Amino acid sequence: MLSRLAHALVPVFGRLSVTADRDAEFPPGSVIAPNHTSLADPAVVLAALRRLGVRPVVMAAAGLWGVPLLGHALAREGHIPVHRGGRRAARALDLAEDALARGRSVLIYPEGGIHAYGEGAETAPGPFRSGLSRLVERTGAPVVPVGQAGARRVMSGGAAGQVAGVLTAPLRRPALHVHVGAPLTPAGDRAANTARAHAAVTAAWRTATAHLDRSPALTV
Repeated sequence: MLSRLAHALVPVFGRLSVTADRDAEFPPGSVIAPNHTSLADPAVVLAALRRLGVRPVVMAAAGLWGVPLLGHALAREGHIPVHRGGRRAARALDLAEDALARGRSVLIYPEGGIHAYGEGAETAPGPFRSGLSRLVERTGAPVVPVGQAGARRVMSGGAAGQVAGVLTAPLRRPALHVHVGAPLTPAGDRAANTARAHAAVTAAWRTATAHLDRSPALTV
């Protein structure tokens, strides 16, 4: 449902285009790692992935499971709530490991949250938390780096700016772009895997940013 909903709604709010590296792919049981700059970017990323035929299990903030209707849909579809701290935080990695073992792709936001709260301007990926590298360390799963840009043109800044952005986006229809990089095979220790993933997601984000003002197109 989340992928279908994103696919239907994102074109209303902006002009989405998607590109990928020549050797990009989504191996079964891969971890998808996008940058996170806006409350709107999960929908943008899911819409782009649906174009590419990928419907991942999403690791998302546990508070979303308390939202009427949305929480029920998230639970029904097997998405994974992420709690901060305590035993329930570790449980999220257990569930992600199970999904990967079944051959599902799992989407995780390595930054763990949105670092920049200014309005409009693109922002490079912030420091990664340990969740991505711990999951990769446990499973050996390849990491597919994803860069998105433009979501901040739909929703960014404080509460007033976010509401204004969402209300005016259908009229403005800003450019949105998602770029998929080649998968990374885990190698080295946790710090090395984190550094490689951060560099790859940053490179994908830079490519996405460069495409923002080009005509929408799908390139795979």
